[in-house]
Amino acid sequence: MARSRRWLGAAEQHWLRMVLLVWLALAVWLLWDRYRLILGFALGDTDDNLRITQVRDWLQGQAWFDLRQHRLSPPAGFDIHWSRLVDLPIAGLILLFRPFVGGVDAERWAVALAPLLPLGLILVSLSLTIRRVVAPLAFWLAPALLITSGYVLGMVQPLRIDHHGWQLALLATMVAGLVDPARNRGAVVAAAATVLSLVIGLEMLPYLAIGTGIMGLRWVALGEPAADPLRRYAATLAAGSAVGFLLFASQANRAPVCDALSPVWLSATIGGGALFWLISHFGRLGWPGRLALAGAAALLLAGGFALAWPDCLGRPEGVSPELERLWLSNVREARPAWRLKPDLLYPMILLPVAGLIGAGLAIWRGRRSALVLDWIAIFLLVATAAGLLAWQTRAAPAAQLLAIPAAAALAWTVGRALLALPTLAMRAVALFVLFMIVSGVGLSGVLKLVPKDPPHPRTAAVNLANNRCPTLSALRPIARIRPPQTIFTFVDLGPRLLATTRHRAIAGPYHRNGDAIVAVHHAFDGTPDRARQIMKSRGATLLMVCPNMSESTIYRARSPKGFYAQLASGTRFGWLDPLPLPPNSPYRLWRIR
Repeated sequence: MARSRRWLGAAEQHWLRMVLLVWLALAVWLLWDRYRLILGFALGDTDDNLRITQVRDWLQGQAWFDLRQHRLSPPAGFDIHWSRLVDLPIAGLILLFRPFVGGVDAERWAVALAPLLPLGLILVSLSLTIRRVVAPLAFWLAPALLITSGYVLGMVQPLRIDHHGWQLALLATMVAGLVDPARNRGAVVAAAATVLSLVIGLEMLPYLAIGTGIMGLRWVALGEPAADPLRRYAATLAAGSAVGFLLFASQANRAPVCDALSPVWLSATIGGGALFWLISHFGRLGWPGRLALAGAAALLLAGGFALAWPDCLGRPEGVSPELERLWLSNVREARPAWRLKPDLLYPMILLPVAGLIGAGLAIWRGRRSALVLDWIAIFLLVATAAGLLAWQTRAAPAAQLLAIPAAAALAWTVGRALLALPTLAMRAVALFVLFMIVSGVGLSGVLKLVPKDPPHPRTAAVNLANNRCPTLSALRPIARIRPPQTIFTFVDLGPRLLATTRHRAIAGPYHRNGDAIVAVHHAFDGTPDRARQIMKSRGATLLMVCPNMSESTIYRARSPKGFYAQLASGTRFGWLDPLPLPPNSPYRLWRIR
């Protein structure tokens, strides 16, 4: 017993070292597991491919505040809504490795290692949160549950260099700050994480707004003891967002745009910070007075925002109805979770469901404790993420991430009860089953055992094309074409073409590139004459398609007599000259006369 107590005491004292060791082991395993993909520079997501293109452009001399991508929608290009913040670690790793392994391998190792940095921050932040609200020794549940959270882990694997991994890491950091018992320190940490997330992008805006609201509600509930943390949060939010805007806002984002940290959202953060700082001086009012004051401040902020920026009251992307119909409605992650098949739906939602149950149970059990406000905050965040998940599956990573502390509380509470079972074997089996249920691993395994019908030949062909077309070997013959050309191709192939060749493309799947996206859809949906006219107007010199790729199925289904459907069926057009490719190439290529 004494030895067990010493082991537990050492684990509690050295928890951070243990978490970092887990991070190192997990990083090594991920690098080994994805080694072939790293060698193949298999950046699977369009954002990953455009991110490395942006980093290259910057390292080759493009200005810090110039985020215009000139090789998409040439010659003018378009302004991406990102910032340079996420470019920094990738560029730093490239510059670090380049003298030793050369430029190509430096990029390979940079894109392999960069996503592991936010993975480490996620592990530390989740462990810290669980130590604070569950139990000091429960921190080990953070890495255990994270490893089973496929949607979170998928965002921080090697090659996932887009901004979502860092946004998840900063969201976890915000939560750790919100539940910090040292309230002044926690307020600064939560506000700083909020600011950095906004600098990267607005994808986490609903959760950041909830976190800001939680700070205000804590002041309403506690009054004067919460006044100083609220002032620190307000000052950090206002000053930090102003500094972040000055350091990272691109030239395009200095205009009042709705989809990035621009004067629009800067006015909200500075105005909200000022109002928070002002009302914090009235903490001696009773809670009804504080609630009325906070409500008035919220109404003033919302009303001022609506009057100043009426165009930003809808979706930040501001896509046109036509772009929504042609493109966005076909994006898989923009669809609601309930439309998924059970083998995809259940592994996605089980952890958030466990989180809702765990947070609700923790609120009830701790309703008279000092932690009840922290658990209410966690419950609000998990509930918000679960609601957004019902709207769009792109909320799955945040929903799983936010649910981990609450799911850990559920596992810890029930697990301690199971330790009262009479035999060691019974306790071990019961705890194993509990973990499998809470994490969703058990049900995922069961669903994989359920016999499934073999994939339809058409589905198999689509999967094969999706896997082959983005590979370096498939794109190498295209890359050898000189001089660089403007290639008219699928929207989803645009960023990959930029990342692997010197050519230009018409469109990529980004809402600011909406006109070009619509043009590509009109060309493939319309008549051959219209397609030729659109290609000519866009300056395209080559036409490239990957038959059976997912995007191609949209054109064939929507316009069975359109240009692409005719092209795919073998119809020849006098204004298209076929160009030779290797016999095993998944592509078809033409020169546009």
